Amino acid sequence: MFSKNRLFWIAALIGLVIDRLTKFGIVYTMPLSIPPTTIPLIPGVFHLTYVVNTGAAFSLFTQGVDWLRWLSLAVSAGLLLMAWFGPKLNRWEQVGWGLVLSGALGNGIDRFVLRQVVDFLDFRLIKFPVFNMADVFINAGIVCLLIANFIKPSRPTSSERDPLRK
Repeated sequence: MFSKNRLFWIAALIGLVIDRLTKFGIVYTMPLSIPPTTIPLIPGVFHLTYVVNTGAAFSLFTQGVDWLRWLSLAVSAGLLLMAWFGPKLNRWEQVGWGLVLSGALGNGIDRFVLRQVVDFLDFRLIKFPVFNMADVFINAGIVCLLIANFIKPSRPTSSERDPLRK
């Protein structure tokens, strides 16, 4: 069952474990406060800042987003079904979809359990919204899928297809 698309399962598991451990570490070591608690790792450039997000990516739709948890569940279920019952994917597709699954599951778990998503990665140099590892994995997965789209397997020549023809 897990032998087909093995890299999908590995990427999904590693991504989910990293997401859950980092969020656990933030929640249990930093207080949630207003203004947010922040730890400068590179002052003025990169901080760990504990905030919660009740909306979508970058705090969009902060009110009435109960549907986001169901969307996370549907995406996760669809990806699991694709990996189990779908075709064997190439390496880039396996890793890409596995990372997307890990991010959807990671933020989906937050939405179901906490009704909000834990965010903590704060790049201040470019004034980017605070995000988390699940968001990183979703974006990295999209990059892998784009690479998979541009890297096409080479087609065998006619002599490679038919060994009797030379």
